[in-house]
Amino acid sequence: EALSEAVRTDAAREKTGVFAGAYVRNPANGEQLPVWVADYVLGGYSTGAIMAVPGHDARDHEFARTFGLPILQVVDSRDGHSVAEAAYEGDGVMINSGFLDGMTIPEAKRAMIKWLEQHGAGAAKTTYRLRDWLFSRQRYWGEPIPVLHLADGSVVPVPEDSLPLLPPELHDYKPAEGGEPPLARATDWVRTTVPGTSIPAMRETNTMPQWAGSCWYYLRFLDPHNRQALVDPAAEKYWMPVDLYVGGAEHAVLHLLYARFWHKVLYDIGVVSTKEPFLKLFNQGMILAFSYRDAAGRYYEPAHVSERDGRYYAGTTEVHRQIEKMSKSRFNVVNPDDVIEEYGADAMRLYEMFMGPLEAAKPWQMAGVSGVRRFLDRAWRIVCAEDDTLHPAVQDASAPNDLLHLRHKTVAAVTQAIEALHFNTGIARLMELANALTAAAIRPRQIVETFVLLLAPFAPHIAEELWSKLGHQRTLAYEPWPAFDPALAQDERQEYVVQVNGKVRHRFQGSSGMDAAALLAMAKTDPQVTKLLNGKIIVKEIAVPGRLVNFVVRS
Repeated sequence: EALSEAVRTDAAREKTGVFAGAYVRNPANGEQLPVWVADYVLGGYSTGAIMAVPGHDARDHEFARTFGLPILQVVDSRDGHSVAEAAYEGDGVMINSGFLDGMTIPEAKRAMIKWLEQHGAGAAKTTYRLRDWLFSRQRYWGEPIPVLHLADGSVVPVPEDSLPLLPPELHDYKPAEGGEPPLARATDWVRTTVPGTSIPAMRETNTMPQWAGSCWYYLRFLDPHNRQALVDPAAEKYWMPVDLYVGGAEHAVLHLLYARFWHKVLYDIGVVSTKEPFLKLFNQGMILAFSYRDAAGRYYEPAHVSERDGRYYAGTTEVHRQIEKMSKSRFNVVNPDDVIEEYGADAMRLYEMFMGPLEAAKPWQMAGVSGVRRFLDRAWRIVCAEDDTLHPAVQDASAPNDLLHLRHKTVAAVTQAIEALHFNTGIARLMELANALTAAAIRPRQIVETFVLLLAPFAPHIAEELWSKLGHQRTLAYEPWPAFDPALAQDERQEYVVQVNGKVRHRFQGSSGMDAAALLAMAKTDPQVTKLLNGKIIVKEIAVPGRLVNFVVRS
């Protein structure tokens, strides 16, 4: 049976396949790998062949379990996740991967590509999966296509001095039953002549798709009031390319690629000076919400649901709680205005960034909003007394070593978190500094002011108020970002991972900053490591400073 692409790529469909009776050799380690033909691997994408990694890809994992294939873990989850049960698709460091052990996934990809190129076994290549772009639309909304149809069947463009071509005013712009575009009804507009001649012509009645108007907006933002050009060259050279584009994953294969096509054309004709429009793309996750549904599929409003003994009930009817996309029909839509009215704009903003990794889908929970509001209240009390004057503990005093270390450590962590878009971890580090300041009998002004400056990107309104309470007349928006000394930010001790044959077997605490030799020596003095190596012959020792030690052994 011939299956459609949609059916073959359906994640919920059971995977099928057949062993090809052939093997290929892994160029990196010489291992023989069986070749399978699988329905979910599409022949039209790239080479049509993939290297399956069932430990870290959900589709490969399902296929491997279906056909009893080995499932090897090559990324350390750090939380004991078993890839025998489900694929681990998160971040981590490489294990069971030879010379890649200890590297992060991006580092390992770069190292593997470099190795393949050096050994003549492969090369880096970017592949696109694109379909032909249907450009015309049979609707009124959209830019008219500036071409003219002549009686002999030829098509000529509207001269540039006759652009822009504006659509006519239509009272009835609904599509016609026969499929004709709405513009076809504007007969006086459709029937025209070639500009500068008396040659009769008919205008194109299809319109451009929405992409035509949305693929270059980022350039117009740079110079929105320019009536002589798309964008002033000086403004384009100053601002472009876009440093960071944040959007849903659905944009990556549609809008962003089409915008890139348009940008490439604009570059070719000299309108822009940059070859690429966007430097970095980040796909944010969706905020979900709890919904409540009975066995018949009927949804209930959360206000009508109560919890008893770990079960949920709407009156006497038991309902099931699940996390779903927000929808009015599911009664789980969260209105931001309601949250802001009860908790404030800063709490709303802060909670959105504190919920979890920015790229992850996560459920909205009002208890979490309440929690970050309590943190903001604590931040206020660090600076202000009960009567809202400056707290007497805030003094122009030298910071003790522990607070000074925490200050530099927090600035480093928050700075790096913001640059990496890991806002939740940056906020967590800020909360640790808040706890230390709350407990301090004397709160050195330099530490308190650093705390307020770090808080500003996450909760700008309260940060401005606190900055004013600290006696500053000028907005903190003009203040420089706090600097840190890497030496003062360094912890004296840290955790190290011990691997045996690539598998994580132990973790121990040791001094920070140790080189490879010192790290190996420290690991060997650990009683648990000694026990792990007892009776084994050490074939190879690998030490990655700041991360791990890996012992390759045999009996």
